[in-house]
Amino acid sequence: MVLDKEAGEVRKVALVVGAQGVIGRNLVNYLATLDDWEIIGLSRRGGEPADRVRYVAVDLLDRDDCLEKLSGLAEVTHIFYAAYQDRPTWAELVPPNLAMLINVVEAIEPIALDLRHISLMQGYKVYGAHLGPFKTPARETDAGHMPPEFNVDQQAFLEGRQKGKGWTWSAIRPSVVCGFALGNPMNLAMVIAIYAAISKELGLPLRFPGKPGAYNSLLEMTDAGLLARATVWAATDERCANQAFNINNGDLFRWSEMWPKIARFFDLEVAPSLPMSLAVVMADKEPLWNSVVEKYGLERHPYKDVSSWGFGDFVFSWDYDMFADGSKARRFGFHEYIDTEAMFLNIFGDLRRRKIIP
Repeated sequence: MVLDKEAGEVRKVALVVGAQGVIGRNLVNYLATLDDWEIIGLSRRGGEPADRVRYVAVDLLDRDDCLEKLSGLAEVTHIFYAAYQDRPTWAELVPPNLAMLINVVEAIEPIALDLRHISLMQGYKVYGAHLGPFKTPARETDAGHMPPEFNVDQQAFLEGRQKGKGWTWSAIRPSVVCGFALGNPMNLAMVIAIYAAISKELGLPLRFPGKPGAYNSLLEMTDAGLLARATVWAATDERCANQAFNINNGDLFRWSEMWPKIARFFDLEVAPSLPMSLAVVMADKEPLWNSVVEKYGLERHPYKDVSSWGFGDFVFSWDYDMFADGSKARRFGFHEYIDTEAMFLNIFGDLRRRKIIP
């Protein structure tokens, strides 16, 4: 640990990898509220420094760039890994996502003599949730599934690397993470908000665009703020060393019940569901969105940065139950929960305050 001689206390230094994503951004914001943390954010875009927060722009896929840019970060005590590179197929996801983690660890571990913990952000892909109907509720002790799966490979790398070392690891497994971030390929709340705003501008009701069975499947979400608090808890509580945890809001819902509540927030009627690919039907809506930005005086963000249509299609295609057992985290000491309806409405309200949506 790093001793702050003036304050007379031990300080912790967090390296947040993927600091501009919906998970990393909320993790940085939460750590910044804690007086005993210094924060270093890594991303390709860098970021604006703030009190106790600085950023390093680095290409995580470039081993030499990592070694060069991270060579001065010997003070790091905790690595929070939340980076992600999207690819068209499950097999193609493995090489870049495994390489980025390896590049970070190989750059930091040899020089960070006070390294205490590496936190790995995963998800329900570990349980095969992306492949089709899987065992629910999923538990951390469930058997693995046929590869490829980069989350599993990343954890295996950390487990092997940690043997005989002074640091520990944790694997955090959220459901769909909802919070504020721009330019993120996996941002469901933004998908819904932009889809609703465009529907309203066209004078249309809010139709659920997913598969028919998806409207009635049992689901859960993970609030990005809740996830940040759980991630730091697992990284700093000795009971959590070398453990995996499902982290979710703590309640279940069906779109058939949630969708009308979302529609009411946007003052929209609900019409019967109509299966459609958002990636297809929203592909030509950029000029319309630009006119909405002008009409309502919204912040000027590129259409591609406020829309994640492919991810929306992915989530809305789940015509099977999608939830995991979060009781292990509670047994180990994390007891927070969030009402998912309130989460959605709070995020939409935040997007309005930020002038992202009308």
